[in-house]
Amino acid sequence: MAKVKKTRFKQTLKFESRVELPGSFRKVPIGKNIGYASLNELIEVMVKIRRKSPIQNFIRGLSAGKSQPITRDVFDRRFGASIEDINLVINFARLYDLTVLQTSVSRRCVILKGSVLKFCEAFGVYLSDFIPESGISYRGRSGSIKIPEILKDIITGVFGLDNRPQARPMFHILKKDGIMISPRAASVSYNPDALAKAYKYPRDVDGQGECIAIIELGGGFRNVDMKNYFDMQGLQLPQITAISVDGALNSPSTPDSADGEVALDIEVAGAIAPGAKIAVYFASNTDKGFLDAISMAIHDTLNKPSVISISWGGAESQWSDQATQNFNETLMSAAALGITVIIAAGDSGSSDGQTDGKAHVDFPASSPFALACGGTHLLSNDETVWNDQDGEATGGGISDIFPVPNYQKNFSLPISVNSNKRKGRGVPDIAANADPATGYNVLVDGQWIVVGGTSAVAPLIAGLIALANQKLKKSSGFIHPKIYNSKPSVFKDITSGNNITAASGGYTAGPGWDACTGLGVPLGNIISVL
Repeated sequence: MAKVKKTRFKQTLKFESRVELPGSFRKVPIGKNIGYASLNELIEVMVKIRRKSPIQNFIRGLSAGKSQPITRDVFDRRFGASIEDINLVINFARLYDLTVLQTSVSRRCVILKGSVLKFCEAFGVYLSDFIPESGISYRGRSGSIKIPEILKDIITGVFGLDNRPQARPMFHILKKDGIMISPRAASVSYNPDALAKAYKYPRDVDGQGECIAIIELGGGFRNVDMKNYFDMQGLQLPQITAISVDGALNSPSTPDSADGEVALDIEVAGAIAPGAKIAVYFASNTDKGFLDAISMAIHDTLNKPSVISISWGGAESQWSDQATQNFNETLMSAAALGITVIIAAGDSGSSDGQTDGKAHVDFPASSPFALACGGTHLLSNDETVWNDQDGEATGGGISDIFPVPNYQKNFSLPISVNSNKRKGRGVPDIAANADPATGYNVLVDGQWIVVGGTSAVAPLIAGLIALANQKLKKSSGFIHPKIYNSKPSVFKDITSGNNITAASGGYTAGPGWDACTGLGVPLGNIISVL
C-alpha cells in the first residue's frame, strides 16, 4: 500500500506544473449566470491528442497531385495518435478519478467521464449554468483551460466542459404570415430530380456502392416519411441508418423543428443518388458533439462514407481557436482518406447572423478543406444570387481565420469589406438553388412543406459526388485543386445579385469566382475533371 501511495505521489508531481492550453480561451457565455454547475453532475469530456507526425506535407502533396489518398491502416500508422501519448493522458485522468470511456488512435482522442468537480480540478476551470433568451440552460465557462506542462505539446483540445449550443441548421421553411406553405400553394418549388435535370446530372448512375454521411445536431426522421417520400418520387427507398454519437438519438418531433433539416438532407441526397447508402450521425449541438460526429463519420470502418454532407455551422467569431484548429485538422484527415466534405455556407448573407455590423463567414464551411456551398435563386434558366432583401441570403465572404489557400491564389479574391481589409480564404467554393421561394418539396413528420437554405445545397452536391464516385470507380476526395483548375464550362456562372446584409457591406456576383456563389453552379460534366 505504501508503495502504491508513493507511486501516485510521484505521478502527481509529474502533472503538477500547469500551463494554459493554447486556443482554449472562451468568452463569457451569453445569458444569465445562475450559479455554479452541480459539482456532482456526471459529464463526458473529449481530449484531443496530437498526431504521430504532422499531416500538412502530405496534404500539400495531395493538393499538387504528387500523392494519393491513403488507406485507414496507413493513416493510423502515420497520422493517428501514439499509444504513448494516449497512455500519458490516461494516467493524468486517473489521478482525478476520471473514468476512461474510450480511446481512439484514428480519431486521436480519449473520452473521459466524471463529476463536474473532478473535471474542474483536473483542468483548472470553473463551470457555471447559464440561461439564454431561449430559456434552455447550458453549462458554460470563460477563460482558458489549464493542463499539465508535460502534456502541453500532446493535448490539442479539450471539448465538453462547456456544452453551450454551437451551431445552427442552415434551412428555411417557406412561410406566409407565419404559416408553412405546401408545395401546391408555392409559386415555385422543385423535386430534386428537376434540379438534377436542370443541372445536367448524369442519369446512367445512381450512387450504387457509395455511402453518403449526413451530420445532424438535432431533430430526427420517421421511417414512414422516408418510405412515402421515395414512393412519391418513384424511387426505391435507400438504406438509411441512424447512428448515435455520444448518446444522441434520432428524435423526430415537429416539421418546424430541426426535423426539417434532417428530412431535407436525407431526401435530397437520397433522391439524387438513390443507390447510395445514407448514414445519419446524430450528435449533440456542442463543439464536442459536432467534432466527434464528423470524426466518427470519417473513421467509420463499417459504413465507410465517401462523402459527408454538413448543413450546420456558426460564424467564425463564435468558435474558440482550439475548435477551429481541431475541426480543420479533422477535415484534413478526411482529405487524406479520400473523403469529400461538403458544408453549407450560411443563410444570413454577409453578416452571417451577427449583430456587430461586420461581415462574417460561417465555420466549418470556411475551412480550406471544406467544399463550401452558397445559394442561388432559380427560375427556369434565370439563376441569380439568393438574397430575399429581408436578412436571408447566401453566406459568403473572406475568412478572418484562414489565409488564402493555394488553390485560390490564381483567382482575384476581394479583400474583406471590414475595416481590416483582410485577404483570406474566399467562401463559398460553389453554389446551387437555395432560396426558399424556389425551394425543395420535403415530407417531414407527415407534412409536405417547401424548404430552402444552403442546407439544401450540401446534400444536393453530396448526391452529385456519389454519382461521380460510382461513375469514376474511385473516390473524388479533396476536389478543390481540380475544380479550381477546371474549365469554366463545368460551371454555370452566376453573375447577378449580392449577399449584402451587414452594415459594413457585402459582396456582389460577377464573372468568374465571387464571394456569393464561388465558381458557380457545378454541372454534371464536372465529373470529367474529378
